Amino acid sequence: MAKRGSRRGAAGGAERACPCGTGRPYDECCAPLHRGEADAPTAEALMRSRFSAFAVGDAGYLLRSWHESTRPARLDLDPARRWTRLEIVDTARGGLFDGTGTVEFRAHYRDGGRPGTQTERSRFVRADGRWVYLDAEQR
Repeated sequence: MAKRGSRRGAAGGAERACPCGTGRPYDECCAPLHRGEADAPTAEALMRSRFSAFAVGDAGYLLRSWHESTRPARLDLDPARRWTRLEIVDTARGGLFDGTGTVEFRAHYRDGGRPGTQTERSRFVRADGRWVYLDAEQR
């Protein structure tokens, strides 16, 4: 999920459902992770919070939750791309007591009014006790 414009505000966050698809309010779901008040307990939770960060335009969180060995120096998000829905297809490991995990997902978006889907199998690792995104598995 590359490029997205400037961070969108989270006004009305308490009332709106979190973009990650849990059905919970954004302010009780991914917003605490985005604000640095909590860490994702699992690789899947981190994946969901990263999707939400794309959806709300939080490039800072995306960079902070990216492993330092693969993190780009900067991330410019595309303002024309609107991330609309996340489907978790599969997870392997990535639990409370694991050090690595993978999450396969389908991220749905609209770009210039046209629908699209990005499918990826992301790899996650624990770094300093926190889950971080490492990279996408090559197929």
